[in-house]
Amino acid sequence: MALSKRSRNREISYWPSYVDALSTLLLAIIFLLSVFVIAQFLLSRELSGQDTVLSRLNAQIAELNELLALERASGSDFQDEIAALRASLESVESERSRLQSALDAGAGSSAGTGVRLGQLEGELQSERQVSEQARNQIDLLNLQLSALRQQIGALEGALEMSESRDRDSQVQIADLGRRLNVALAQRVQELARYRSDFFGRLREILSDRENIRIVGDRFVFQSEVLFGSGSDVLQPEGREQMDGLATAIIELNREIPSDINWIIRVDGHTDNVPITGGRFSDNWQLSTDRAGAVVKYLVSQGVPANRLAATGFGEFQPLDTADTPDARARNRRIELKLTER
Repeated sequence: MALSKRSRNREISYWPSYVDALSTLLLAIIFLLSVFVIAQFLLSRELSGQDTVLSRLNAQIAELNELLALERASGSDFQDEIAALRASLESVESERSRLQSALDAGAGSSAGTGVRLGQLEGELQSERQVSEQARNQIDLLNLQLSALRQQIGALEGALEMSESRDRDSQVQIADLGRRLNVALAQRVQELARYRSDFFGRLREILSDRENIRIVGDRFVFQSEVLFGSGSDVLQPEGREQMDGLATAIIELNREIPSDINWIIRVDGHTDNVPITGGRFSDNWQLSTDRAGAVVKYLVSQGVPANRLAATGFGEFQPLDTADTPDARARNRRIELKLTER
């Protein structure tokens, strides 16, 4: 009689073969998209350190530009002051020449002009002192201007060096991004291959089960196979299913390289019928506890705990939104997804 029932179950197939191919294709696309998002996140985290270096270099460049502008402004002020002193010196020289001419002219005059000549000599001496002071100040300003030009040259050299380091950093960042993308692409290919192998083994183990199917990139167990109504305790049939699953996960853990950080995510889902009474406050708690029960049983069968994660979604991610018994039955499920942590 059991053979006859199984024969009828195999004759009625609600899962055409082409759907497996489409599901696998969709699985690959979704997985690649998720890995791309993770890659971008890791790349942005890696680049943030480079951004800090670039920000520091840009700040140094800005500071050097400010210093260079100040030094150039100081140099311009020095040049203006030198020009003013030279004009004053020319005026003093002209006045001195005039006084010298007047002194020479008065030398041949009468003694009555002696007092005037003394005054002119005093003024000429004063003008000579002023002229000497102006020359000394011009010499000092020329020395300061020369030192300022050397400082400007040093600042321009430092600015050019900072800009060169900035360009080198940009090149290093671009190269780092390319290498990171290549490494992530390799990891994506490896994880996709192991995921395909894992799902293939699950198909072999669970091929004769009507209430187990593939939806996108997940293996889906109907809750009735694993749990009683409103319960989070695995039934004997459910434990039998989990035994085969545990074996496949343990074999997968031995094969995947340790540098690929993967997990099996166990997601619990319920229908939208509210819970009344009992120890569960709502469907969310029921879905979470069921997922936790599956994870704990797999760990008890030897699956490494760090390769498992339990999450509950309650009734908030239904597969079928219709308000029918069949739709609610489809929504009551446990999903398994192999993904990167």
